[in-house]
Amino acid sequence: MVAIEAVRGDITEEHVDAVVTAANESLLGGGGVDGAVHRAAGPRLAQAGSAIGPCPPGDAMATPSFDLDPPVRHIVHTVGPVWEGGDQGEAEILASCYRHSLQVADELDVRSIAFPAIATGVHGFPADQAARIAVTTLRSTPTRIEQIRLVAFDHDTYEILAVALRR
Repeated sequence: MVAIEAVRGDITEEHVDAVVTAANESLLGGGGVDGAVHRAAGPRLAQAGSAIGPCPPGDAMATPSFDLDPPVRHIVHTVGPVWEGGDQGEAEILASCYRHSLQVADELDVRSIAFPAIATGVHGFPADQAARIAVTTLRSTPTRIEQIRLVAFDHDTYEILAVALRR
């Protein structure tokens, strides 16, 4: 059974096999978590992203981790939904991000993975709803992954994730 935990920190410093980034469709890098991952992984990440992109919302694709410190070997790029009030399929797209990221990680034989709070930044998805969707989806999706870390950059997001995990 997979162990899921919430932690506070910098996702680029996690000691896991794979890191998920909340990417934009081009996979060329952006702000927030994606910008931090691209800075830490180095310029080859954008080159690799351009070779496999675009990535539609709800899907996931992988690249090597490039300059991220071991044991990280892979970066899983997923594109979250832009919040438009909740009646445009946003919840389903967000759940799909988590499911597809796990599928990609399983194909790569990943045993540990770190996720950010997908779509809660510039995309505007309400953090409490996003946390419930993340936890529910991760718990219900079959996977060979043994450890999932939900990484929160700030205290408020950490608390929201921790509450979702206790439910």
